Amino acid sequence: MSIPLTTPRPARPPAPPAGDTESRAWLRDLGSPGPSREDAAARLHALLLKAAGIEVRRRARAHPHLRGDDLDDLALQAADDALMSILARLDTFRGESRFTTWAYKFALLEAAVKVRKRAWQGREIPLDEPDWSRVADPGSRPHEASERRELLDAVREGIAVALTAHQRDVLLALAVNGAPIDVLAERLGTTRGALYKTLHDARARLRAHLAARGLDPRTAEASP
Repeated sequence: MSIPLTTPRPARPPAPPAGDTESRAWLRDLGSPGPSREDAAARLHALLLKAAGIEVRRRARAHPHLRGDDLDDLALQAADDALMSILARLDTFRGESRFTTWAYKFALLEAAVKVRKRAWQGREIPLDEPDWSRVADPGSRPHEASERRELLDAVREGIAVALTAHQRDVLLALAVNGAPIDVLAERLGTTRGALYKTLHDARARLRAHLAARGLDPRTAEASP
C-alpha cells in the first residue's frame, strides 16, 4: 500500500449531520494528529483502492490492451491520488451524504483519468481536420444535402480563419478527434480548466462566424 508518510494537514472540517456518527468518526480521526490519523488514512486507502479497482476494470473493457498488472497499478495510483485529494479537502465535506460515499467519488474520478491516460500512452493526438466528405449524409434530400454542405463549408472556413492556431488544435483534438481532455492537458503542459476555456472560446468564435454568414449558430452544436 503506497501511502505518503506525510499527508496534507486539512483545515478544521465542518461537522456533518448529528446522526451520521460514522462520518463524524472519519473526520475526527483524519483531522487528528498522530497514529489515529495514519490508521484512518490506511483504512480509507483500502476502501479507495477497492473502489478504484472496480472502476479501472470497468473502464478497461473498452481498452483490451490494458490488463493484469497494468490495471492493478492504475488502481493503486488512483487510490493514492484520491487519498491525497481527500485529505487536502476535508473542509469541503458538507455532510450531504455519507463520508465514504463522498470519498468514493474521488477514487472513481482518479480511476477514470488514469485509464484514459494509460490508454493513450504512446499514441499521437490527431490534430488534422476530418474528411468532410464523410460527414455529409448521403441519404439526405437534395436541398438538405446542399444546406449541409453549406454549413460544413462554413465550419471548415471558420476553423481555418476565425480561430487561433491554439484554438484550432484544441477544438480538433477534443471535439473532432475525441482525445481525452486529461491527456491533451498533460501533453500540452496545461490544465483541464484552461483547455475548457479555450474550447469554449473556439466554439463561440465558430458560432459567430456562422451567424455572420446567415447560418443559425445553433447548428454549430451538431458540428465540431
